[in-house]
Amino acid sequence: MSDRFRLTLAQLNPTVGDLQGNAAKARAAWEQGKSAGSDLVALPEMFITGYNAQDLVMKPAFHAEAIQVIEQLAQDCADGPALAVGGPWVEGTELFNAYHICKGGKVTSRVLKHHLPNETVFDEVRIFDSSPLAGPYSVGNTRIGSPICEDAWHEDVAETLEETGAEFLLIPNGSPYYRNKFDVRLNHMVARVVETGLPLIYLNMTGGQDDQVFDGGSFVLNPGGKIVMQLPVFDEVVTEVDFERGPDGWRALEGPFTKHPDEWEQDYRVMVEGLRDYLGKTGFKKVLLGLSGGIDSALVATIAVDALGAENVRCVMLPSEYTSQDSLDDAKQLAEALGVRYDYVPISEGRQAITNTLAPLFAGTEADLTEENIQSRLRGLLLMALSNKFGEMLLTTGNKSEVAVGYATIYGDMNGGYNPIKDLYKTRVFEQCRWRNDNHRDWMAGPSGAVIPDRIITKPPSAELRDDQKDSDSLPDYPVLDGILDILVDQEGSIADCVAAGYDRADAKKVEHLLYISEYKRFQSAPGPRLTKRAFWLDRRYPIVNRWRDNG
Repeated sequence: MSDRFRLTLAQLNPTVGDLQGNAAKARAAWEQGKSAGSDLVALPEMFITGYNAQDLVMKPAFHAEAIQVIEQLAQDCADGPALAVGGPWVEGTELFNAYHICKGGKVTSRVLKHHLPNETVFDEVRIFDSSPLAGPYSVGNTRIGSPICEDAWHEDVAETLEETGAEFLLIPNGSPYYRNKFDVRLNHMVARVVETGLPLIYLNMTGGQDDQVFDGGSFVLNPGGKIVMQLPVFDEVVTEVDFERGPDGWRALEGPFTKHPDEWEQDYRVMVEGLRDYLGKTGFKKVLLGLSGGIDSALVATIAVDALGAENVRCVMLPSEYTSQDSLDDAKQLAEALGVRYDYVPISEGRQAITNTLAPLFAGTEADLTEENIQSRLRGLLLMALSNKFGEMLLTTGNKSEVAVGYATIYGDMNGGYNPIKDLYKTRVFEQCRWRNDNHRDWMAGPSGAVIPDRIITKPPSAELRDDQKDSDSLPDYPVLDGILDILVDQEGSIADCVAAGYDRADAKKVEHLLYISEYKRFQSAPGPRLTKRAFWLDRRYPIVNRWRDNG
């Protein structure tokens, strides 16, 4: 029996639905593994289809073609190392999330997923069928167990594989980012190593898909739980890990170890990569946004430049008579610091025309929120006109605090195809801006230095839709608002929990009311990258019509 085993890990970024493109990436990784003398080249879960493909996988024409692509890939990779790649599989009337092991021109083994996640962003119970527990597969004289993603979060699959002869565990994953998730993964995988006494390879994909960003960060553990290899987060990497067999079984040799950045850098990278992939995978090359002189649009503009380059970003200032000179100056200074195109489009004339048109119908009424919303919707109209004319995707700029309580105008400043800061609370927006001013990385296409003017960060937030308006006129101060939202949304807590945490009951009830009555807005809002386990879309699904309130 061979005393060495070389495994090529392909931490790559697939595109949902691009079957041939994903297969080409798999072939290229296999070629590298062949050149490196590898015994096996491994790719992540559902790599051929891309992940999370949701109901698309259930479409018979789609999964049939995906299976054909895998079988052709096996033929193309006949002369060299074995290839392990994720994709669908059908047996009778059942559809499975499978891991296909290809060798000698055909698929020689298939691992079928047993535990199907049915929480947060995952609906696999309604998409796939669950397979019975099964044993390992062979590559040469080596027996390998491959719990697929969720299967590794439960002890029974790994223990069954160890009991039936697996010599190490290779775990293909489609595990999307949320803040500090790496520690959660690592703790679960260390538990599997301790329980089985086997080396473990955790292979995760990278890249953005709708609201999810897969963060890579693949790693290898030896028995005892020691990390002997750790790949970078977010980057595509194809690399080898070597194993040696001794008296106590297989052990992985020391490999490259990349230290992961802190949560502020990872959150910012997710927003950049989420936007970059959303644009790249949908075919857009340029974006535009309304630049107000406020902090939210400043951060979105900076993210856009870091994702796409200044030459692909247009910022538009759309002032009314309520726009302060500070906002005008701050927006222009930001645009110049970023190097973007900056257009100045006053809305006063258009607003007056709308006011005149509605005057006969509004006669005898007092000005109120209606007139404020007209400004926002006029800006949305003009920005969408620019988007249509020039083929630039409009970005919307509402933070999670605003999205939560509906402090945004539907068909106005909510217009847009993507929102990079949708899952970032306002208090974190301030800190994220400070972080970006103090840090620059080689994956950022924008300039280094303090690109966001300090006054944008320090001045009181305002929508500037009426004289001397402040956000705090109609909302609790943001530290209070975000604290309450964290309890009600992120922790699924109660009004009593808010009061126990020291918040005023009236504030908590007001925020709860705004949260529930804004559900219809979120239902129509643009997608944005998921930073937490309770992002607005697949993580948190509430009815639009809902008369229940927490009276505790």
